[in-house]
Amino acid sequence: MTFREDGAAALEWAARYLERVGELPVLAQVAPGDVRRSLPVSPPEQAEPFADVLRDLDEVLLPGVTHWQHPRFFAYFSNTGAEPGVLAELLAATLNAVAIVWRAAPASTELELVVLDWLAQLLGLPSGWHGHIEDTASTSTVAALAAAREATGRRVVVCSEHAHSSVDKAARLLGLEVRKTPVDDELRLRPDALDLEDAAAVVATVGTTSSASVDPVPEIADRCEAAGVWLHVDAAYAGSAWVCPEHRWSQAGVERADSLVVNAHKWLLTPMDCSCVWTSRPEAFRAAFSLVPEYLRSSDEAENLSDYGPALGRRFRSLKLWAVLRCYGREGLQATIRDGVRLAHLFEDWVRAEPGWEVVAPRHFSLVCFRRDATDDENRALLDRVNATGEIFISHTVLEGRYVLRLAIGNARTTEADVRHAWDVLRREAGA
Repeated sequence: MTFREDGAAALEWAARYLERVGELPVLAQVAPGDVRRSLPVSPPEQAEPFADVLRDLDEVLLPGVTHWQHPRFFAYFSNTGAEPGVLAELLAATLNAVAIVWRAAPASTELELVVLDWLAQLLGLPSGWHGHIEDTASTSTVAALAAAREATGRRVVVCSEHAHSSVDKAARLLGLEVRKTPVDDELRLRPDALDLEDAAAVVATVGTTSSASVDPVPEIADRCEAAGVWLHVDAAYAGSAWVCPEHRWSQAGVERADSLVVNAHKWLLTPMDCSCVWTSRPEAFRAAFSLVPEYLRSSDEAENLSDYGPALGRRFRSLKLWAVLRCYGREGLQATIRDGVRLAHLFEDWVRAEPGWEVVAPRHFSLVCFRRDATDDENRALLDRVNATGEIFISHTVLEGRYVLRLAIGNARTTEADVRHAWDVLRREAGA
C-alpha cells in the first residue's frame, strides 16, 4: 500500500467514526489493564502494513476509548474536534515543524501571533495584548505564575477554594505557596477575604470547574492593583462564550488582568490541545523564560515564541485553530455556543420541574449542577448506574459538602434529543 492509499483508508476510518460515534457506548467498557493485556508485550521484528494498525484500532483500542466526540458525552467539560481542525492536524503533522525559534518555523510562529490576535478580537479582548499557544491550561498557568513570580519576587499564590487543581500543581512545580480564599453563597471568591500579604499572584476564575461560577474580577483587580499583585484570570472553559456579546457580562474586569487563559479545545471546536494565553505584560514572560543557547542564536530580528513559556520545541498548533476560525467564522462559533447554552437551559428546567430533584448551583453557560433528593451515597450509586449503561457519561463534584451531579454540554453534535435521552436515563436509573 502507498501513502495515498493508506491515507485514504485512514480518512475513511475517521469519517466513518464521526458518523457512527453516537452509536457507540460513551464510556469505555473495559476494566483497568484490559487494553494493555490485549497488546503484544514486545515490538514487532518486521514491518507491518498500516492496514493492520487500522484493524487493531478497531478491534483492540476502540473498546478502550471513552468517546469525547460522542453527542452524549456530558462529563467534565465536553469538547468537539471539528472536521477542519482534524484535517489541519494531519497537515501540521505532515509539515512536522518544530518552532524552537522563528528561523526554524517562520510560518508557524507568525501564524500563531496572527491567529491569537484574531481570537482576541472575536472574544472582545483588549487590543495590543500578546498571545501565544500552550498545550493545556495547566501549562498556561505554570507560565503565568512563573511570570508573576519573576515580576514580583514573591512566592504566594492566592485563589478561590474552587480554583482548578492546576493552580496547586503549578505552585508545586514553581516552589510557591498556595493560599485558598473562601467563597460566597454563589461559590465566587470573596474579595473581602483576600489575604494578599507577600502574594505574587491572584488567580481569578471565570467558569470554575465544579459549577462554572464567575469570580468578581473587577473587585479582585482593585485589590491586586492596590497591593502590586499579578492578576491571572482562568477562563479556560467559559472564556469561549465571550464570542457571544450576551455572555460578555462575565468578562467584566478581565481587561485589567496581567494574564488570561482560554482553551480553544474546550468550546471553540478545536481538537485537543490548544490553550490560548494572553498577557498585557509580555516582558515578564520573557524575563521568566527567555533562554537562547548559542546554537540557536542568529541575526534575525524576529520574535521567538519559546521565550514566553516552558517549552522550547513547539508544535504547529495555530494551523488547526486557523482552520476552525476560517471554516466557522464568528457566526458559526456563536451558533455553537448559543445552542449549548440553550440545551443546558432546557435540561435545567426539566430538573427544576421534576419532584425529587434539585438544581444546586446557579447555571452559568452550559453546565448544570443537580442531584436527586437523596443521600450522597444514593447519588453516587446513581452516577455509577447511569454511566455503566454506556448511553451517556456524566461526572460529579462536591459543593458545600454535598455530592453533586454535573451535566456539561459542549459537543457541537449534541442535539435536544441527546439531552432528552440523558434526562430519561437519569430518571429511569433513579427509579422515577
